[in-house]
Amino acid sequence: MTTTKSLFSADGLDDRSLDFLANALEKNNLPGFDYFEFKRAVHNLLEMKLDEAIAYKSAFTTAATLGITKEKLIETAGYYRNLVNKEKEQFDNALENQNVVKVTGRQEEVKRLKDQIDRHKAEIVRLQDEMGAYLTQIDLAEGAVKAETEKLEKAKTAFERTHQAVLLQMDKDVENLHKYL
Repeated sequence: MTTTKSLFSADGLDDRSLDFLANALEKNNLPGFDYFEFKRAVHNLLEMKLDEAIAYKSAFTTAATLGITKEKLIETAGYYRNLVNKEKEQFDNALENQNVVKVTGRQEEVKRLKDQIDRHKAEIVRLQDEMGAYLTQIDLAEGAVKAETEKLEKAKTAFERTHQAVLLQMDKDVENLHKYL
């Protein structure tokens, strides 16, 4: 039996898309003999290796016995054409929705993440500058600590030497007091 899909199949067509369109045509097939049944009859005759012109004329002769006119075939072919175009519109809308969800949404996520990276880079630069300033302050503070430590050590050494000298002098005076008095 000839399937709707086989009526429209050709090399290079997407199988899934053809299934989708063939199903839409089947679901919306008008009652009675029209372009759709005519197409099936021509297809079957062509499969029997008849010349294309003879296949069309033979199928039309049979259709004419059912009261079908050329105009009716063209009119119903237009109906099916419109149906296929409506399916494309729905597909386009669904594709656009998927684009928004899967592409545009992801592109926005990528942009957001890149912006966040840029903010982090700026923050890193700011923190590095801040750390550089702290390191300079540390160097200055360590220099000041060293200088103050040396100064305090000198003061301590000087005081202790003076302290010892004063004590020695007092001890000598006390000794002299015992010795001379």
